[in-house]
Amino acid sequence: MNGRTLLRAVIPKPQQHHHHCRGFSTYDLGTCIATLQSCAHNANLSKGKELHTHLLKNAFFGSPLAITSLINMYSKCSLIDHSLRVFNFPTHHNKNVFAYNALIAGFLANALPQRALALYNQMRHLGIAPDKFTFPCVIRACGDDDDGFVVTKIHGLMFKVGLELDVFVGSALVNTYLKFRFVGEAYRVFEELPVRDVVLWNAMVNGFAQIGRFEEALGVFRRMGGNGVVPCRYTVTGVLSIFSVMGDFDNGRAVHGFVTKMGYESGVVVSNALIDMYGKCKCVGDALSVFEMMDEIDIFSWNSIMSVHERCGDHYGTLRLFDRMMGSSRVQPDLVTVTTVLPACTHLAALMHGREIHGYMVVNGLAKEESHDVFDDVLLNNALMDMYAKCGNMRDARMVFVNMREKDVASWNIMITGYGMHGYGGEALDIFSRMCQAQMVPNEISFVGLLSACSHAGMVKEGLGFLSEMESKYGVSPSIEHYTCVIDMLCRAGQLMEAYDLVLTMPFKADPVGWRSLLAACRLHNDTDLAEVAASKVIELEPDHCGNYVLMSNVYGVVGRYEEVLEWRYTMKQQNVKKRPGCSWIELVNGVHVFITVECTMQQSQLKRQQNGRSSLQQREASVRIKTKKPQMFHCDTELAEGNMSERALN
Repeated sequence: MNGRTLLRAVIPKPQQHHHHCRGFSTYDLGTCIATLQSCAHNANLSKGKELHTHLLKNAFFGSPLAITSLINMYSKCSLIDHSLRVFNFPTHHNKNVFAYNALIAGFLANALPQRALALYNQMRHLGIAPDKFTFPCVIRACGDDDDGFVVTKIHGLMFKVGLELDVFVGSALVNTYLKFRFVGEAYRVFEELPVRDVVLWNAMVNGFAQIGRFEEALGVFRRMGGNGVVPCRYTVTGVLSIFSVMGDFDNGRAVHGFVTKMGYESGVVVSNALIDMYGKCKCVGDALSVFEMMDEIDIFSWNSIMSVHERCGDHYGTLRLFDRMMGSSRVQPDLVTVTTVLPACTHLAALMHGREIHGYMVVNGLAKEESHDVFDDVLLNNALMDMYAKCGNMRDARMVFVNMREKDVASWNIMITGYGMHGYGGEALDIFSRMCQAQMVPNEISFVGLLSACSHAGMVKEGLGFLSEMESKYGVSPSIEHYTCVIDMLCRAGQLMEAYDLVLTMPFKADPVGWRSLLAACRLHNDTDLAEVAASKVIELEPDHCGNYVLMSNVYGVVGRYEEVLEWRYTMKQQNVKKRPGCSWIELVNGVHVFITVECTMQQSQLKRQQNGRSSLQQREASVRIKTKKPQMFHCDTELAEGNMSERALN
């Protein structure tokens, strides 16, 4: 049960307090109270304030029910200080349990648990007896800062007032005991309750799930069915979250069947849980099918399905869904949407999309402090910087970086890596120096970016210096990724034997990335002997990687040894290793498009028919909506695109 449900529960029905009207029309007071409760439900503050004024003018403020309803309305509108002023109003001398319950629940709903506990203690000190609606709020107010024994004291008081067998109170008690991992006490409360409704079963299932004890949660779920209790939507979402974490596709699909049978699919929350479960199981098609079948789609649904595509590496699908969402006037992106879509723009180098998202954020004030045109969310700023840097726009990346009020180590790392990958080694080293001056401690990723920057800028001396000082000066132990960066740096500088010596002497077994860097350098410098050594090692480690065979055949091709070229091609065929075709992305007016060699889309065919005589490049330029009138394209070999972080940094 959440804070809002508790707030509804603590408000008694108007009929119970008609005797407090002090001679005024019961209907008039009842209408005011009913309307206040409606304002609370819809968070209609302006109308609620008008009713507050009306109650004061008509002397209705003496009604305890009016006081309680006003407290509830203001707390639902997130004005808890207004609720407190109503509670402490001079004419409100005889505060009853309902007023205390409303304010305690208000504190809890507004994330002020300590104030809720303080008010509960005040209530007890004044001799006001708590009821069945007080205890659930107070129990849930016991947060992580408490030792858990506060809950046991409250539990003891429940015995004194005769509420230890109340299922409403018991559900809150079970949930809180499990939060503190008091499993024995939770089971004891559960077993002693004579009536066990679906809310109590849900408290057990979800309580175990939240502390990571999935098998016990599923055991309670099975026992629930054996006791003839039909799971509700809330039960199903809890169980689906377990299968999401476990990656249990088979049981998740079985629950989906139950959901369909019970007609729960019409619920947005259940459908979102199904999307998340299928996404965590890497079943993008099933997740998309659930999404397409939804009658009502909210922002959480869009964010879930886009997150599924992005997690599974379908960046093109993520952008396609984002474009589709933007075409819908019913749903607008939020911060979660932006932080999900920006990495897709980064991977596809979709600069135009990234700029449009940035512009949307500025116009709509996402994560922006009032009166300032600077975003205050560090993760969001980092995503923006990374997008601009990976798209080659270091000017805008630096602008975001400079305007950040708060920077974490990832912010500095993004700038170091961005400058490094585009050959600005001096700027990368300058950022690193400023990072240290700002008392920001560099980590492993900082040095991967720094060494990669030295590699791309040919700064061999500086790179070797950083490698030798990493542990002694900065307290960062060199890893295989750092040595691989230095190997690549030596290879780019033509120091092949030094690179080979480092491969043999470094404290790690060389990975395929290091050997492949050496092999690629041998092709550039026509060193077939060393190339053969590197090729044998890298193929031993990655026999199915087509790039290894292609690089070695190219080594022989450069020196004119075509028989060996044919032999390597034949070996590649015998090993059933196929070279995947390279693919390209192009940003056109209607979105990002992916194509491979010799592929001709319908749109391109139409352009050719409509603009006879114009070259293919001119046709593309005409359809791209950017100032330069040139297509923003990104091309990569799909094999290389699948490399790890260090390989992407090297290339």
